[in-house]
Amino acid sequence: MDLQYTVADGIATITLNRPARKNAFTFEMIADWAESLRRAADDPAVRVVVLTGSGKGFCAGVDLDTLLDVEDTALEHKSMLHDRIHRVARALEDLDKPVIAAMNGDAVGAGLDMALMCDMRFIARSARLSEGYIRLGLVPGDGGCWFLPRLVGQAKALELLLSGEFVDADEALRIGMVNRVYDDEELMRETYAFAAKLAANPVLPMAMIKRTVRMSERSDMRASLDLISSHMAVVMSTDEAQGAMASMRESIRGDR
Repeated sequence: MDLQYTVADGIATITLNRPARKNAFTFEMIADWAESLRRAADDPAVRVVVLTGSGKGFCAGVDLDTLLDVEDTALEHKSMLHDRIHRVARALEDLDKPVIAAMNGDAVGAGLDMALMCDMRFIARSARLSEGYIRLGLVPGDGGCWFLPRLVGQAKALELLLSGEFVDADEALRIGMVNRVYDDEELMRETYAFAAKLAANPVLPMAMIKRTVRMSERSDMRASLDLISSHMAVVMSTDEAQGAMASMRESIRGDR
C-alpha cells in the first residue's frame, strides 16, 4: 500500500510508502491520508499520531505525474488543491491529538508543507528542507505561506519561500522550523519514546491545550484567558484530575 496506517501502544503511525518516488503523494494517497487522520481522531485507543516516510525520503510533495490527469483550466487546478490536497490540512486542524512529523529524509514543496502543519517536527540529521515551488514557477500550494511565517517569522519565511533554497537539519532547528534533530538511526526510536510520554498523559487536558494554542493564534489575550478558564473548569471536574491533585496534596503533606 502507498500509505500505511497502524496503531500500537496508543500511537497511530501514518507512513508514506512510495520510497521509489521519494514518497511523493498521489490523489489516492491524499484520500487515505485524510481518512487515516479521521480514524485517529475517532479512535479512543489513539492518543498520539506520528507521520513519517519509508526509505530515505520524507516526502517530495505531489507526484507530478498525477497532474497529467488534471484538466489544464484554472478551475480544475484550484479544485485539485481545495477539494483534494487540502483535505489533509483540514483533517489535521480538526484533530485534537498531538501529531509529530518524524522527518526521516528530505521534504520538498508540499511535502514540507505537510510537515509544517503537524504540531511538532523531529528530523534526521541528514535531511534537507525546501519550499521549492519558486524553482518551478509556482506559488506554495499547500499552506506554506500560512504555516512557515508562524514558525520562523515573516522575513525568514519570505527568504525561504522566494529563494527555494534548501536548509539542513541544524539550520532548521536554529530558525525554529523543527523541534529536535537526531542522528538518522536514532530518529524513530527517539520519536516513539517522546510519543510514548505524550500517550501516557491524560487525554482531555492534552486536547484542550492543543485546542487553546490553536485558537489563541486567532484571538486576543482576554479571549484566550476566558477560553482556558472554561477548559480548566472542565478538566478539574474529572476523576483523573481529582485523583492526581489528591495524590499531590498527600505528597506535599508527607514532605513537611
